[in-house]
Amino acid sequence: MSPPMSASTFLNALRDEGVTVVELDGWREHNRNHKGPWGPVHGVVIHHTATKGSERTVQICWDGWDSLPGPLCHGVITKDGRVHLVGYGRANHAGLGDDDVLRAVIAEKRLPPDNEANTDGNRHFYGFECENLGDGDDPWPEAQLEAIEKVSAAICRVHGWTERSVIGHLEWQPGKIDPKGFTMDWMRERIGDRLK
Repeated sequence: MSPPMSASTFLNALRDEGVTVVELDGWREHNRNHKGPWGPVHGVVIHHTATKGSERTVQICWDGWDSLPGPLCHGVITKDGRVHLVGYGRANHAGLGDDDVLRAVIAEKRLPPDNEANTDGNRHFYGFECENLGDGDDPWPEAQLEAIEKVSAAICRVHGWTERSVIGHLEWQPGKIDPKGFTMDWMRERIGDRLK
Protein backbone atom coordinates (compact mmCIF):
# COMPACT_ATOMS: atom_id res chain seq x y z
CA MET A 1 0.00 0.00 0.00
CA SER A 2 1.31 3.42 -0.97
CA PRO A 3 0.06 6.68 0.48
CA PRO A 4 0.01 9.47 -2.11
CA MET A 5 3.19 11.50 -2.17
CA SER A 6 3.04 15.11 -1.03
CA ALA A 7 2.41 17.78 -3.66
CA SER A 8 6.00 19.01 -3.26
CA THR A 9 7.43 15.51 -3.71
CA PHE A 10 5.22 15.04 -6.78
CA LEU A 11 6.42 18.32 -8.30
CA ASN A 12 10.06 17.54 -7.58
CA ALA A 13 9.75 14.03 -9.00
CA LEU A 14 8.38 15.39 -12.29
CA ARG A 15 11.13 18.00 -12.53
CA ASP A 16 13.84 15.48 -11.64
CA GLU A 17 12.62 13.32 -14.56
CA GLY A 18 13.05 16.28 -16.92
CA VAL A 19 9.36 17.19 -17.26
CA THR A 20 8.53 20.77 -18.25
CA VAL A 21 5.96 21.72 -15.61
CA VAL A 22 3.45 24.59 -15.65
CA GLU A 23 1.93 25.22 -12.21
CA LEU A 24 -1.57 26.71 -12.22
CA ASP A 25 -2.32 28.89 -9.21
CA GLY A 26 -3.90 26.83 -6.46
CA TRP A 27 -3.25 23.40 -8.01
CA ARG A 28 -1.98 21.95 -4.72
CA GLU A 29 -5.34 22.45 -3.00
CA HIS A 30 -7.63 21.89 -6.00
CA ASN A 31 -9.21 18.46 -5.47
CA ARG A 32 -12.34 16.45 -4.70
CA ASN A 33 -11.16 15.16 -1.31
CA HIS A 34 -14.50 16.13 0.25
CA LYS A 35 -16.13 13.38 -1.85
CA GLY A 36 -14.00 10.55 -0.50
CA PRO A 37 -10.48 9.43 0.31
CA TRP A 38 -7.48 9.65 -1.96
CA GLY A 39 -5.21 6.69 -1.41
CA PRO A 40 -3.76 4.26 -1.05
CA VAL A 41 -2.50 4.83 -4.59
CA HIS A 42 -1.52 1.96 -6.85
CA GLY A 43 -0.84 3.39 -10.30
CA VAL A 44 -1.22 5.97 -13.05
CA VAL A 45 -4.06 6.28 -15.59
CA ILE A 46 -3.45 7.90 -18.98
CA HIS A 47 -6.36 9.57 -20.82
CA HIS A 48 -7.01 11.64 -23.91
CA THR A 49 -9.20 14.72 -23.65
CA ALA A 50 -11.17 14.62 -26.93
CA THR A 51 -10.52 18.38 -27.14
CA LYS A 52 -8.46 20.72 -29.30
CA GLY A 53 -6.40 23.71 -28.20
CA SER A 54 -4.08 23.71 -25.24
CA GLU A 55 -5.49 26.68 -23.32
CA ARG A 56 -9.08 25.47 -23.66
CA THR A 57 -8.09 21.91 -22.75
CA VAL A 58 -6.28 22.97 -19.58
CA GLN A 59 -9.24 25.14 -18.52
CA ILE A 60 -11.71 22.28 -19.05
CA CYS A 61 -9.54 19.95 -16.97
CA TRP A 62 -9.41 22.55 -14.19
CA ASP A 63 -13.13 23.41 -14.24
CA GLY A 64 -14.69 20.13 -15.36
CA TRP A 65 -18.33 20.05 -16.43
CA ASP A 66 -21.65 20.63 -14.65
CA SER A 67 -22.07 16.87 -14.32
CA LEU A 68 -18.38 16.20 -13.54
CA PRO A 69 -16.64 18.96 -11.58
CA GLY A 70 -12.91 19.48 -11.84
CA PRO A 71 -10.16 18.78 -11.44
CA LEU A 72 -10.42 16.09 -14.11
CA CYS A 73 -6.82 14.95 -13.55
CA HIS A 74 -3.61 15.90 -11.80
CA GLY A 75 -1.80 17.07 -14.91
CA VAL A 76 -2.71 17.99 -18.47
CA ILE A 77 -0.10 17.01 -21.07
CA THR A 78 -0.39 19.36 -24.01
CA LYS A 79 0.91 18.66 -27.50
CA ASP A 80 4.09 20.64 -26.85
CA GLY A 81 5.03 18.23 -24.05
CA ARG A 82 4.37 20.61 -21.18
CA VAL A 83 2.57 19.24 -18.12
CA HIS A 84 0.07 21.68 -16.63
CA LEU A 85 -0.67 20.87 -12.98
CA VAL A 86 -4.39 21.42 -12.35
CA GLY A 87 -5.04 19.52 -9.14
CA TYR A 88 -3.64 17.41 -6.38
CA GLY A 89 -5.62 14.92 -4.36
CA ARG A 90 -8.74 13.10 -5.42
CA ALA A 91 -9.62 14.03 -9.02
CA ASN A 92 -12.53 13.09 -11.28
CA HIS A 93 -10.59 11.12 -13.88
CA ALA A 94 -10.74 7.34 -13.49
CA GLY A 95 -14.31 6.79 -12.29
CA LEU A 96 -15.55 3.30 -11.54
CA GLY A 97 -13.49 0.47 -12.98
CA ASP A 98 -12.72 -3.22 -12.68
CA ASP A 99 -11.53 -4.62 -9.35
CA ASP A 100 -9.71 -7.43 -11.21
CA VAL A 101 -7.69 -4.80 -13.08
CA LEU A 102 -6.84 -3.06 -9.81
CA ARG A 103 -5.61 -6.34 -8.32
CA ALA A 104 -3.44 -6.92 -11.41
CA VAL A 105 -1.99 -3.40 -11.17
CA ILE A 106 -1.17 -3.91 -7.49
CA ALA A 107 0.48 -7.26 -8.29
CA GLU A 108 2.09 -5.76 -11.41
CA LYS A 109 0.79 -8.59 -13.58
CA ARG A 110 -0.72 -8.70 -17.06
CA LEU A 111 -4.09 -6.94 -17.09
CA PRO A 112 -7.30 -8.94 -17.43
CA PRO A 113 -10.15 -7.63 -19.60
CA ASP A 114 -12.05 -4.79 -17.91
CA ASN A 115 -15.58 -6.19 -17.83
CA GLU A 116 -17.13 -4.49 -14.81
CA ALA A 117 -17.19 -1.12 -13.11
CA ASN A 118 -17.32 -1.75 -9.37
CA THR A 119 -14.27 -0.02 -7.90
CA ASP A 120 -13.47 3.66 -7.23
CA GLY A 121 -10.50 4.53 -9.42
CA ASN A 122 -10.37 8.18 -8.38
CA ARG A 123 -9.19 6.98 -4.99
CA HIS A 124 -6.37 4.77 -6.24
CA PHE A 125 -4.79 6.40 -9.31
CA TYR A 126 -2.84 9.43 -10.38
CA GLY A 127 -4.33 10.71 -13.64
CA PHE A 128 -3.02 12.58 -16.67
CA GLU A 129 -5.21 13.97 -19.44
CA CYS A 130 -3.47 14.33 -22.81
CA GLU A 131 -4.59 16.89 -25.35
CA ASN A 132 -5.85 14.86 -28.31
CA LEU A 133 -9.12 14.56 -30.23
CA GLY A 134 -9.06 10.81 -29.74
CA ASP A 135 -10.27 10.14 -33.28
CA GLY A 136 -7.27 8.05 -34.30
CA ASP A 137 -6.19 10.75 -36.78
CA ASP A 138 -5.07 13.53 -34.45
CA PRO A 139 -1.28 13.12 -34.18
CA TRP A 140 0.69 12.46 -31.00
CA PRO A 141 3.85 14.59 -31.23
CA GLU A 142 6.99 12.99 -29.85
CA ALA A 143 7.31 15.74 -27.22
CA GLN A 144 3.91 14.74 -25.86
CA LEU A 145 4.64 11.01 -25.92
CA GLU A 146 7.93 11.63 -24.15
CA ALA A 147 6.12 13.65 -21.48
CA ILE A 148 3.67 10.77 -20.89
CA GLU A 149 6.64 8.45 -20.53
CA LYS A 150 8.44 10.83 -18.16
CA VAL A 151 5.52 11.59 -15.81
CA SER A 152 4.72 7.90 -15.56
CA ALA A 153 8.32 6.96 -14.84
CA ALA A 154 8.66 9.76 -12.29
CA ILE A 155 5.71 8.50 -10.25
CA CYS A 156 6.80 4.88 -10.56
CA ARG A 157 10.28 5.76 -9.28
CA VAL A 158 8.95 7.42 -6.13
CA HIS A 159 6.63 4.53 -5.31
CA GLY A 160 8.99 1.74 -6.40
CA TRP A 161 6.57 0.56 -9.09
CA THR A 162 7.32 -0.93 -12.51
CA GLU A 163 5.76 0.13 -15.80
CA ARG A 164 2.93 -2.35 -15.11
CA SER A 165 1.49 0.22 -12.72
CA VAL A 166 0.66 2.50 -15.68
CA ILE A 167 -2.60 1.83 -17.50
CA GLY A 168 -4.88 3.47 -20.03
CA HIS A 169 -8.42 4.49 -19.20
CA LEU A 170 -9.59 1.92 -21.75
CA GLU A 171 -7.92 -0.81 -19.65
CA TRP A 172 -9.70 0.32 -16.48
CA GLN A 173 -13.29 1.19 -17.38
CA PRO A 174 -15.49 -0.75 -19.83
CA GLY A 175 -16.55 1.32 -22.83
CA LYS A 176 -13.64 3.77 -22.70
CA ILE A 177 -11.33 4.12 -25.71
CA ASP A 178 -8.63 6.41 -24.39
CA PRO A 179 -5.89 6.92 -25.10
CA LYS A 180 -6.46 6.30 -28.80
CA GLY A 181 -3.58 6.59 -31.26
CA PHE A 182 -0.96 4.43 -29.54
CA THR A 183 -1.09 1.25 -27.49
CA MET A 184 -0.49 1.13 -23.76
CA ASP A 185 1.73 -1.94 -24.21
CA TRP A 186 3.99 0.20 -26.41
CA MET A 187 3.97 3.06 -23.90
CA ARG A 188 4.71 0.68 -21.03
CA GLU A 189 7.76 -0.55 -22.99
CA ARG A 190 9.01 3.03 -23.22
CA ILE A 191 8.39 3.59 -19.51
CA GLY A 192 10.15 0.35 -18.64
CA ASP A 193 13.17 1.34 -20.73
CA ARG A 194 13.31 4.70 -18.96
CA LEU A 195 13.07 3.08 -15.53
CA LYS A 196 16.08 0.88 -16.39
